[in-house]
Amino acid sequence: MSNSDLNQHAIVIVGAGPAGLTAALELQAAGQHNITVLEADAQVGGISRTVAHHGNRIDIGGHRFFSKSDWVMDWWRTLLPVAESDDPQAARELRYQGASAEAPAATARESDHDVLLVRSRLSRIYFNKQFFDYPLKLNPDTLLKLGAWKTFTFGLSYVWAKVHPRKPENSLEDFLVNRFGRKLYRQFFKEYTEKVWGVPCGEISAAWGAQRIKSLSIVKAITHALKKALGLGDKAEQTSLIESFLYPKYGPGQMWETAAQKFIAQGGTLLMQSRVDGIDMADGRVTGVRYSDGEGNSHALPCAQLLSTMPISELVQAAGEGFAPEARHIASQLSYRDFITVGLLYPRSAIPRQLDDNWIYIQEPGVNVGRVQVFNNWSPYMVADAANTVWMGLEFFCRDTDPLWQMPDTDMKRLAQDEMRKIGLATAADALDAVVLRVPKAYPGYFGEAYEKFDQLQAALDAVPNLFLIGRNGMHRYNNQDHSMLTAKEAARQIATGIVDKAAIWGINVDDEYHEEKSSTPSMQASASSEPTVTPREGA
Repeated sequence: MSNSDLNQHAIVIVGAGPAGLTAALELQAAGQHNITVLEADAQVGGISRTVAHHGNRIDIGGHRFFSKSDWVMDWWRTLLPVAESDDPQAARELRYQGASAEAPAATARESDHDVLLVRSRLSRIYFNKQFFDYPLKLNPDTLLKLGAWKTFTFGLSYVWAKVHPRKPENSLEDFLVNRFGRKLYRQFFKEYTEKVWGVPCGEISAAWGAQRIKSLSIVKAITHALKKALGLGDKAEQTSLIESFLYPKYGPGQMWETAAQKFIAQGGTLLMQSRVDGIDMADGRVTGVRYSDGEGNSHALPCAQLLSTMPISELVQAAGEGFAPEARHIASQLSYRDFITVGLLYPRSAIPRQLDDNWIYIQEPGVNVGRVQVFNNWSPYMVADAANTVWMGLEFFCRDTDPLWQMPDTDMKRLAQDEMRKIGLATAADALDAVVLRVPKAYPGYFGEAYEKFDQLQAALDAVPNLFLIGRNGMHRYNNQDHSMLTAKEAARQIATGIVDKAAIWGINVDDEYHEEKSSTPSMQASASSEPTVTPREGA
């Protein structure tokens, strides 16, 4: 085959995260060749990567490998088999919000390197130095901690919101107040949400709430609490806190490192530290991609198809005059939220409470930290000395223009340690070890004038027949791992069949059940998550 023939079939994928690597493997499975993946970082996985530091590992954002899609679950298990636990008391069910399914048959041992573990899940809200269930439940424990007066006023506020709803629902604040009442909204939603997004809830689109927390209901919570108190709930409902999920032994990055190895072994080309500088277009189509390697050298790749997971703002900028001025302006004004993870290693003696949590949502006022991960509980293999130390990740949400983002690492470490003492989760003034990781453009913003015009930008991008937007930043949508993988699967199918329907890609993660809901069928499990949210929601 001549070089010109190869160029006619060349496929370029920008980004070696969940979406990019899923697309690469799915295209190979469909018989496509001449596939090149460009990754700007020195490590694959994107926000799902695992970072090693002095023998300890950090999961960027927190990732449960749990999906309503059987295809996604099977895809993961094909790459990494499920291990039989060395602990006979370990969970053997995948359980979530009352739905359960037997864990896949183990085909490996926990002592093996490349395996998935079945891990227990616990997340809680930390407020007023007390722990509350996540998601928030109206049970005797919660009512006792809130006190009779607050419980009464929350109830009145909720009734008022039902009788006098805000119409129309123009903002996330309207959305939340209508479903929870003003007082409960201000107590458990407002501060955390605004800490995460850096803007008032009144400026965030109500569409965000419709997508992320559409079915959370106080009525459901009260009904569930009453049924449980009267002994009317079924066994699954009464044990719904005994939940579990799959997790790679050495963190989520292990899944994507394995995917990358498979892609290369099957003849694919993966170019690391290769940052896209330009996208060439002619006659309304992408014709090539220009990129710089780790040494600053420039290269050009012709391509017949381009799949992009890079932020839309950067994609449109790279294409230059390939898009109309209005589209370029909208893209340039899109908002993003960045975050910082500070890893802190403590001796177990410095942690005054038993912390079995995967993550803890910090609702305490007067501190910057938004969420804390306990990596020991994700997988003990994430910690060099799990028996004697506790390895934590403190997450701070900001913009790359904020003083917090620009703070020197030494000061950031000091801030994190001081806040751990302030909120009472650690007693030691100094951790044994600390590291700072900055993650730019981690979360696409659902606010701002540009977002209000996003449909115009989307139409301009979709009009390019051989350009496929996939993943979180690629679509400027808060996709989880599994959603990102499904967008990649659909794009790969369209390229392989030649039947292009961009609406089918955009239709993923729109009408799905909210992932905290109980599933109607045990086999259809909740969504893999990795992000902060409004409610707050699990994941990064």
